[in-house]
Amino acid sequence: MSTGHDTVVAPAAAPRTATGRLVEDVVLGARIGAMRAGGYVLALRGDRVARLLHKPWRLDPYPVYAELRAAQRTTGPARSRTGLTAAATHASVEAVLRDRRLGVRLSDGASRLGEGDGPSLMEPVDLSLLTLDPPDHTRLRRLAQPAFAPRRLAHYREVAERVTAELLDAALARGGPFDLVTELASPLPIKVISALLDVPDVDSARFARWGLALGTSLDGVRSPSHVRELTRATEDLRVLFGELLEQRRAHPGEDVISTLAGAVEGGTATPDEVLALAQLLLVAGFETTTNLIGNAVQAMHRTPGQWAALVADPSLAAAAVEETLRYDPPVQLTARFAHEDVEVGGLRLRRDSGVLVLLASANRDPDVHPDPDRFDLHREQTAPHLAFSGGAHYCLGAPLARLEGEVALRLLAERAPRLRPAGNPVPRVATVLRGPLHLPVTA
Repeated sequence: MSTGHDTVVAPAAAPRTATGRLVEDVVLGARIGAMRAGGYVLALRGDRVARLLHKPWRLDPYPVYAELRAAQRTTGPARSRTGLTAAATHASVEAVLRDRRLGVRLSDGASRLGEGDGPSLMEPVDLSLLTLDPPDHTRLRRLAQPAFAPRRLAHYREVAERVTAELLDAALARGGPFDLVTELASPLPIKVISALLDVPDVDSARFARWGLALGTSLDGVRSPSHVRELTRATEDLRVLFGELLEQRRAHPGEDVISTLAGAVEGGTATPDEVLALAQLLLVAGFETTTNLIGNAVQAMHRTPGQWAALVADPSLAAAAVEETLRYDPPVQLTARFAHEDVEVGGLRLRRDSGVLVLLASANRDPDVHPDPDRFDLHREQTAPHLAFSGGAHYCLGAPLARLEGEVALRLLAERAPRLRPAGNPVPRVATVLRGPLHLPVTA
């Protein structure tokens, strides 16, 4: 789970021997094992926050969210022995997200989790805006903002419609069952991101591996082999984006990479900052949209009449996106840290204490969304959902995610009206991101 601290990177060292690597793996494995075992014991003893981090509870976290909301209303917010306080109601989550006295870093702005003790177990990858508070967050966000201007979004819609049609034509032409994730929900946003970044000849399978690897980093380090996987992915991305930055310095265009290259030239951003921002655009733009499409199709087929309603009126695709974002959002939670002693949304927080901000729990708060556990394409949204977070860290790519989801669901309803499950989905076993890894369907 990403907690909002800086990534801790070990200083460069001489090449390690095989024995040295083995010792490091054993030590790191022992640290990870101790953390997981301790958290699991807390979960078994009834610590609801700890349960969100472990199976079987995180496979279906919504009953735990309901317990946390009920407890927050009666006895106050849950203060977990993990060291985190949970904000579970819509009111408390919204208040925490909007309060400028809280941020994604500690109050000194430079604290590092596990500094001097090897790689961070909770935040092994630098994901730029997700780990920065103003003013650095504001400065870098401005660099990426033009990529989501209305003129650019119109171009992305054209790309999304063309790519979705091509992917569906290919899947349907083969006949029989196909995997909706690997054949549509994953390659679609990758193709759109490649247009956003102007990455030529994109290898969708390779991008998918990178995006999946970096997406898993949001839950922290799982094992020494996971560290190596993340290291390979980040190194590959640094090489790719480093080459692209050099190309755009010489031949700038209207894409994001050109904007970032100009920022480096102008001294408003460092090479490391723009490489981290490019990584974030890949992860946020790929993983979230992939999960959004998968969650939407699952929800509609698990709720009688909902897929038929979309087929009868494909213009409901935008409503299906919004209801999925409320009902089963791709990003389940985030974290904030108090920069001073504060009371916000009914939570009393001491300086530098952490808050687990349960976005998905807020979206099912019955005080705000009547009958919240029912998926309904015709729901009247009485209050905004918080799937895209809020405040200074409101998701920069929200318009693009909505666009891609709406295009995918509309064309699915039009071109594959008899779409139905063809086997058991394979769920992602994670805490922060939620969605199917594989979703077999037939049309």
